[in-house]
Amino acid sequence: MSVFDRFRLDGKKMLITGGSRGLGREMVLAIAEAGADIIVTGRREGSLQSIAEEVTALGRQVWTIQADMNAPTRCEEVCEQVIAEHGAVDILINNVGGRREDIPTEDMSLEKWRELMDLNLTSTFVCTSRMGKAMIAAGQGGRIINIGSINSLVAGRNITGRHYETAKGAVLQLTRSVAADWAQHGITVNAILPGGFMTEPNQKWAREKPDVVSIFRQQIPMGDHGQPEDLGPLALYLASDASRYMTGAGLVIDGGYTLW
Repeated sequence: MSVFDRFRLDGKKMLITGGSRGLGREMVLAIAEAGADIIVTGRREGSLQSIAEEVTALGRQVWTIQADMNAPTRCEEVCEQVIAEHGAVDILINNVGGRREDIPTEDMSLEKWRELMDLNLTSTFVCTSRMGKAMIAAGQGGRIINIGSINSLVAGRNITGRHYETAKGAVLQLTRSVAADWAQHGITVNAILPGGFMTEPNQKWAREKPDVVSIFRQQIPMGDHGQPEDLGPLALYLASDASRYMTGAGLVIDGGYTLW
C-alpha cells in the first residue's frame, strides 16, 4: 500500500454536524474527494442543498439533515435518525459551535450561558456519546474528530464572553478522556484547534469589531488569517488510516498565533 492509499476513504461513511458552510464545508469536500459518502447537518436549507450538489459532483452519495444542533434533544434525534437509516458511521466530525456573543462574564445570564454551552459542548458530547456507542457495538473501530479552538488553550484577547473558552477547553478534555476509554475499541478521538480563519462568522466579527480582528492578525507569525481550505487536509488525515496511531491529540492550526 502506498502512503497515498492510506488517505483513501472508499466505502466509508461520515456524519458531520454544521458541515454546509465555512470550515465544515471544506472538511466535507476533502473527505468526499478521498472517497467517503457524507451525512451532513445544517440549519439552512439553501446551504445544505449547495453542499449536496458539490458532494454529488465528486461522485459520492450525500444525505442532508436540516437541524439546529444547539438543542440537545435535537442532537439526540439526529443521531437516532442516522443510526436507524445508516447504522454506525465510520467517521464523526463534531463541527457545530461558535462564539456568537461578546458578553462580559459578569453580565452573562444563566440562560445565555447554558444556551452557548449547549452549542459548543453539549452538542459534541451528545453526538460523541450516541454515535460512539454505535461504533462500539459495530466493532469496526472509527474516527471521531472534535473541532475545538485555540481558545481551548488560551483566552481570546480583547474580547469577552468566556463561555467559548470554557466550552472549547472542555471539548479538548472530553476528546482526551474518551480517546483513552475507546482506544480498546479501535476508535480514535482527536481534536482540531483552529486559530483565526476568515469564515462567515469571523467576517461578521471583522465588520463589527475591526480593531479586534486587525490586532489578532498582526499577532500571527505567518502574517495572515487561515483560509477555510487549509483545514480540509488535516481533517482528512485524522479521518483516514494515515492517523491510525494518533488518538487524544489536539492539533493546533493557527499560523503560529499561540507560539507567543
